[in-house]
Amino acid sequence: MVSIRGLSPLLQVFDMPRAVAFYRGILGFELVATSPKAEDGHFDWCMLEQGGAVVMLNTAFEREQRPPTSPARNGEGGMSLYFGCPNVDAAFASLRASGWPVDPPRNASYGMRQLYFHDPDGFELCLQHPVERP
Repeated sequence: MVSIRGLSPLLQVFDMPRAVAFYRGILGFELVATSPKAEDGHFDWCMLEQGGAVVMLNTAFEREQRPPTSPARNGEGGMSLYFGCPNVDAAFASLRASGWPVDPPRNASYGMRQLYFHDPDGFELCLQHPVERP
């Protein structure tokens, strides 16, 4: 049997400083590791952590191959990240207060209160906690 102790998704991001600012400033993750920094202070990979949740970010393009604008994500077949969150309603209030676009949370039929929104690169994120089923 394989013994697994955690999961660290790697997201390909267009604008690393913007993505790091979102995960740190809006969601409260801590930057715990980066690839070597370039002369301008930028890096191409990092690891962020909060409450046992780990997310890694990697630049989607090498600097010399980066297009001027981010390619559109069609949202189909993409990745969604689900995070345990003890108070989805407080998270909603915090996201709204920060100016981040987010719709109110809702209870799913399978017993989870969920708050869906997207990060700057279009990845779907869901904060959730269990609730009584209807």
